[in-house]
Amino acid sequence: MNATKEIIKGNWNELKGKLKQEYAKLTDSDLLYMEGKEDELLGRLQQTLGKSKEEVDTIIARLSPTVETKA
Repeated sequence: MNATKEIIKGNWNELKGKLKQEYAKLTDSDLLYMEGKEDELLGRLQQTLGKSKEEVDTIIARLSPTVETKA
């Protein structure tokens, strides 16, 4: 599983709020997430935002909450 899918699975509620703030044209239908259907979600984001897969991956990585690791 790629990093974008892992981010979606782990932090979707927080990430969804950030996406809605930054991209007002996203609807609740665009942001509907069902476990195991990450590819469908990413496809809807690509289509609605008019972005490539790589651009959507970058947006999700940028908006995702950072996880601090302990040394």
